[in-house]
Amino acid sequence: MGNLSVITIIIIAANVIISYKGFNDYNFFEKYKFQVGGVQRGEQIRLFSSGFLHADTQHLIFNMLTLYFFADVVIQLLSPIQFLIVYFGSLLLGSLLSLYFHKNEYHYSAVGASGAVMGVLYSAILLQPGMSLYMFFIPIPIPAYVFGIGYLLYSIYGMKNRIGNIGHDAHFGGAIGGYIITLILSPWLFETNLLMIGLLAIPIVILFALRKAGKM
Repeated sequence: MGNLSVITIIIIAANVIISYKGFNDYNFFEKYKFQVGGVQRGEQIRLFSSGFLHADTQHLIFNMLTLYFFADVVIQLLSPIQFLIVYFGSLLLGSLLSLYFHKNEYHYSAVGASGAVMGVLYSAILLQPGMSLYMFFIPIPIPAYVFGIGYLLYSIYGMKNRIGNIGHDAHFGGAIGGYIITLILSPWLFETNLLMIGLLAIPIVILFALRKAGKM
């Protein structure tokens, strides 16, 4: 992280500029946030534009810090172009999963880069499974894959129980996007990292099993 890539800087800058525009311009925010009714009316740009808007400064900082820590892992181990595919593909998958789970809630809305960031996080874990995370409230390093799996299991709980004003489904969809796209771009992972592929698939399988059973 000593040499932050230009692409990471550009994406962070775009998030900051567009988010602050949204903070100060209600009409702009309403026009470009994710909203089920708007997307169903044909405003597909919301599937992407909502990923550059944030609810407040704290929301923005958290997402950009997470991106800062993991973006360059993906850029260095894949390529800048493939990183962009992971980022925007995860953003789209996050929005689409939200649309899938809330398709009958016309006024449901959400904002944030969380889907794209979770996709980058999941991609980085696949590519560098030995990574550890340091959390402010935990004094010891946590294996990144433990955090990733735990966070998605919490997302399932959050989706099921409607916990907080958080787009848990967008986080989950983004992680699925990062997972699938990285495996498509890096099929060699099936030879070198099969155990991690299986572990990271656990919460994804659980989500769709619960959905099929009518419990989500």
